Amino acid sequence: MNIRQFHPGRLALGIALALTLGACEKDAALTSASVAAAKTAAESSQPHLNQHQSQSQNPSQSQAKSSTAAVTSDDAKAFIQAAEAELAALSLESNRAEWIYSNFITEDTASLSASVNEKMISTSVRLATEAAKYAAVELDPVNKRKLTMLRSALVLPSPLDPAKNAELAGIVAELNGLYGKGKYCLSDGRCLTQTELSVMMAESRDPALLKEIWAGWREIAKPMRPLFEREVVLANEGARDLGFANLSELWRSQYDMAPDAFSSELDRLWGQVKPLYDSLHCYVRGELNAEYGDKVVPKTGPIPAHLLGNMWAQQWGTIYPLVAPKDADPGYNVTELLAAKGYDEQKMVKQAESFFTSLGFAPLPETFWSRSLFVQPKDRDVVCHASAWDLDNEDDIRIKMCIQKTAEDFTVIHHELGHNFYQRAYKNQPFIFKNSANDGFHEAIGDTVALSITPKYLQQIGLLSDVPDASKDIGLLLKQALDKVAFLPFGLMIDQWRWKVFSGEITPANYNQAWWELREKYQGVKAPLARSEADFDPGAKYHVPGNVPYTRYFLAHILQFQFHRSLCDIAGDKGPVHRCSIYGSKEAGAKLNQMLELGASKPWPEALAVVTGTQEMDASAVLDYFAPLKVWLDEQNSAANRQCGW
Repeated sequence: MNIRQFHPGRLALGIALALTLGACEKDAALTSASVAAAKTAAESSQPHLNQHQSQSQNPSQSQAKSSTAAVTSDDAKAFIQAAEAELAALSLESNRAEWIYSNFITEDTASLSASVNEKMISTSVRLATEAAKYAAVELDPVNKRKLTMLRSALVLPSPLDPAKNAELAGIVAELNGLYGKGKYCLSDGRCLTQTELSVMMAESRDPALLKEIWAGWREIAKPMRPLFEREVVLANEGARDLGFANLSELWRSQYDMAPDAFSSELDRLWGQVKPLYDSLHCYVRGELNAEYGDKVVPKTGPIPAHLLGNMWAQQWGTIYPLVAPKDADPGYNVTELLAAKGYDEQKMVKQAESFFTSLGFAPLPETFWSRSLFVQPKDRDVVCHASAWDLDNEDDIRIKMCIQKTAEDFTVIHHELGHNFYQRAYKNQPFIFKNSANDGFHEAIGDTVALSITPKYLQQIGLLSDVPDASKDIGLLLKQALDKVAFLPFGLMIDQWRWKVFSGEITPANYNQAWWELREKYQGVKAPLARSEADFDPGAKYHVPGNVPYTRYFLAHILQFQFHRSLCDIAGDKGPVHRCSIYGSKEAGAKLNQMLELGASKPWPEALAVVTGTQEMDASAVLDYFAPLKVWLDEQNSAANRQCGW
């Protein structure tokens, strides 16, 4: 899901398109207007960027700022204050332009979007470069934190050399265009987009067709390879200009700990959840083997990636019908319950709002209801992907979503409002701190709320008469695990690959080989047909050519369970954590709000401790949540005499 709020930490040179779509966990098809906007932004940004860079290299300025002795803490504070005011003003213009573009897709609104994105890009480059000059100045903790956030704001920093800057902007636009315009033509002549191909991947059970789709989509990534290779060189130079060893160090520096310590922390968390993933992997492989036979899915080794119901094998929920346990039907269907109770789109949103007000949060402002988009208009094109918006950094919060009256969208609405209530909670923070504690927190909060949409909650709000007994829990837990547990190694390995590329540990000569080595190491999946260095399979995942950091999604999948377990404890729930809903608990709501109000003003461990009582992320909450499923999976694997691992 998607949040849209201007913030320096989300800027990437030239990625107007990524900003429009936001850092969403699900890939989205790109419109031609979006690609045009991105390209226009990349091209039009050059005069501004070059003008700034020629000024920054003026001899008198350069000499004045070349040593820490030439600047004072007062200089740094004045810079921070001015930068914050400039960014706050620009955010208002940016958010409104992006809202208009997303709700009225035309060539004109695309041009307006491109124009404001150009301003965002050039401003972020200028401020990050300027912030780097004050890096060694002694400052109080608040201003030091703001300066660090400004300095590490760029996802893809440009070199100071104007020609290289222009080259990088062009590469970014071209990579986005290659992905956005990508199609694969099936043997029957149909030429389909990534979204259309993904639907087929989810629904088809024909291994030959699935292999064709899988391989066909990856053809669009082959031309990206030399562009990506050059992009890494240029962005690494930009990172060095900002005082970082390489882009890997810059990306990892945003987590309130030394970059290498953060990498070790991720390894520790993965070690905690790997036994659960291994049991799930073993069970799913066995069930797929029973479905397709030894020639398609061997009983041992990695699972062929094209058979897991997803273009990237990142989530496996769509193959639930193939692997569901017998008698797993919980006895109710939320989509049918919504229809029976007369829920329309607005009533679904009202119910999600009531979840938060039951925790003690104030109702949404009237402007939310008059300005949000709930239903797809019939008279114009809009971006339908669900997103949460904060337009004025205070109270003008909205969602934009073409709501379907389904169980899935009922959950998504709760998730998106989680973003909105987070945005409003930190509205009194200084602008640079109007953000989540780290980039995993925002997604985690939305998902934490969604974890409370249990049968108990459905009964409390009158949708369900009786809560099914515990015998139905296994099916519900397995369905969740196929998405949330299966995602964990994928969420981790994307940036593991990129960080090694940025640092030079993975060289261009073995991009694809290293990609599949990591996918097998973490996920236990393999390509369904031979791959070589003529391929560039990482580019088939939007976040790689789009330069969207991915570790946030791994963190969110850990944090949501840790938050949920702690909030259930605060709410006094004594039952299994997977059956808990914090609906109606003012105590849990007060503690949650206390954390949300901090925004990014404190290091994330301090924010984490407000709710959990500890400054350490703990994946044992994932194990607690899925404990009954783990027992059941191990029983099934043992009974079938399966050889687990790969």
